[in-house]
Amino acid sequence: MAVKTKFSLKGAIRDSYLELVTAFPLASIKSDEHLQEAQKVMDRLLAQGELDDGEEMYLDALSDLAAAYEDEHYAIGPASDADMLRHLMEAKGVTQAQLRRDTMISKSTISEVLAGKKPFSRQMIRKFADYFNVDVSVLAGNF
Repeated sequence: MAVKTKFSLKGAIRDSYLELVTAFPLASIKSDEHLQEAQKVMDRLLAQGELDDGEEMYLDALSDLAAAYEDEHYAIGPASDADMLRHLMEAKGVTQAQLRRDTMISKSTISEVLAGKKPFSRQMIRKFADYFNVDVSVLAGNF
């Protein structure tokens, strides 16, 4: 039974998309081996450089299937406040002393956060978000 939609593939776009689907069908990924094969297909497409619309559409769909499998089987929890602060400091190239001077947050508080002994407070989140030029949601993930 054919279903009519406003969305359709035509011409070369249809040909490239169907060629890829025939070679590696789009289906829910059920194993690590299947994921590895999907990754090889995605790597080959990405190595091509510029893709036509059909190839882009296929790559998007296969990437979504791979991400769904990875989210279910290899979920990564949120970073700790200590890890997040350490990462932001390294990325900006600042020391604890510089961070203290620039944010007016005490050295002991920064040290306790970095040691994992103290979580971010709302005040710290606002100051660090402004200082590192990130959205507060980046730092409030564990709040």
